[in-house]
Amino acid sequence: MLKKLAITTGSRDEMKDMTEEVQQVVNESGVQSGVVYIYCAHTTAGITINENADPDVKHDMLMRWDEVYPWHHDKYRHVEGNTAAHLKASTTGASQMVIIENGKLILGTWQGIYFCEFDGPRQRHAYVKVIEG
Repeated sequence: MLKKLAITTGSRDEMKDMTEEVQQVVNESGVQSGVVYIYCAHTTAGITINENADPDVKHDMLMRWDEVYPWHHDKYRHVEGNTAAHLKASTTGASQMVIIENGKLILGTWQGIYFCEFDGPRQRHAYVKVIEG
């Protein structure tokens, strides 16, 4: 089963928890044991798994990405002006895989799945592929 999720971001840099949406796709698939792939087909956004209990973690991650990859740098050459977004997306990665058992995502107690926007606000998509096995 493959599902395309619409994601609306509201700021330039944002981490949107999409754990519930991914679990809903797994529920719709009926798969009890397997894996789910979450893929971002954008060059200035990514997917990560991290803590979803304390919102300060998202703040700290976004802050540090900005420190490592500042939006403006004298040596950037990309004409669109969003080099930092490309660097952040490559560091984050375009996909994640999560194990499914008993119809549920196998995540740690504090883990969530995040769509990471680095060049918003935008209308984006993520693809969720559920594979039985």
